[in-house]
Amino acid sequence: MKYLLAGLALMLAVSVVPALAVPQCDADNGGITLPKGFCAMVVVNNLGAARHAVAAPNGDLYVALRAETGSPGGVVALHDSKGDGHFDVQQKFASGSSTGIGFYNGYLYVAQPTQVIRFKMAPGQLVPAGQPETVVSGFDPAREHNDKGITFDGKGFFYVNVGSPSNACQVRDRMKGSPGQDPCPVLEKHSGIWKFDATKLDQTQNDGTKIVTGLRQEPDVAWGHGAVYTVMNNRDSIDQLFPDHYTGEDNNDGPAEMMYRADPGSNFGWPYCYVDYRSGKTLLAPEYGGDGKTVGRCATGVSPSVATFPAHWAPVDVNFYEGKQFPAHYRDGAFIAFHGSWNRAPEERQGAVVFQPIGADGKASGKFEIFASEFNPGPVKTQAEYTARPDGVAVAPDGSLYITDSQKGKIWRVLYSG
Repeated sequence: MKYLLAGLALMLAVSVVPALAVPQCDADNGGITLPKGFCAMVVVNNLGAARHAVAAPNGDLYVALRAETGSPGGVVALHDSKGDGHFDVQQKFASGSSTGIGFYNGYLYVAQPTQVIRFKMAPGQLVPAGQPETVVSGFDPAREHNDKGITFDGKGFFYVNVGSPSNACQVRDRMKGSPGQDPCPVLEKHSGIWKFDATKLDQTQNDGTKIVTGLRQEPDVAWGHGAVYTVMNNRDSIDQLFPDHYTGEDNNDGPAEMMYRADPGSNFGWPYCYVDYRSGKTLLAPEYGGDGKTVGRCATGVSPSVATFPAHWAPVDVNFYEGKQFPAHYRDGAFIAFHGSWNRAPEERQGAVVFQPIGADGKASGKFEIFASEFNPGPVKTQAEYTARPDGVAVAPDGSLYITDSQKGKIWRVLYSG
């Protein structure tokens, strides 16, 4: 479970829910496809760009929202006043593009591009009455890859990803043939996961500790099996930037998305190295002399992944399943929301929610499984053709699974019906 120690204090800090009836799934499962024995219902729609979410012990759901035209972002609190499984009460608070969200010791923490803020949850109220407190501020405001996730270890610390404002650390970003900067200056304040004290206010990035490096873009962090995990978005446009060595197929199917266990001191290789999904090999990036075959400096010093996924699936959230509703097969494994691509012509990869089995040793115990799919009714060739894109996964108190959509703001609740 990503968010720990909410406990009794949080139960007092949220609204009271009526006695719940057994939720009824939609006849068409809300349009998505699930494994046998599972069903889904759409619990709310049209929230806007819904990102990560967290469920309170009483069943209320808190969803981080991206700021966009007509919407200030912030958080929306959802409550089911009728006990039928649908969220008929919505209250928005705060502002600013928000991604990571989680409860800790009676506070709701929200991660935004340049800061982490928190709200004291007052007893009996769905939304906080007071103003937010600033926990950490001063992250680089550069727009590219600045979405931040958040997770807690239950020992007084939280972890935040800091993505890289670059595709591959070129001298001229995303320009054909431009070489990579060596050493890459982006690595100092980006490209990793930082650890902070959850009890202190007004921290800066310098007050935190960078525990791992070599990550490109990873808007998802989760605590499980005694460590932080993340799933990274790999590089774009390898064929367009270096057409002498790479084809469209190399771009579309090559650079793997990677799941990592962020043990302190790990280096995952970006921008110098990448993993090719087809061969499983760690290869030298073309910005540093690679040609699609050369390993070079990537032969040593690159920490291994937990699992690999096809290119351009675009992971955006990960959460470990510690509920009891789903079969034992799912216990302690990871659900991962893949947003879908923009960089895979002539047809984009659609979004999906994937289940990755994880063993007691914290390593993959099997190949990934497609859990929820068909979020769009037909092929997607351009960004404009997406009708829904899975963005967040959150476990409800009863063990069901919420899936958020960043396109229109639809939320599915997946239940096991046997």
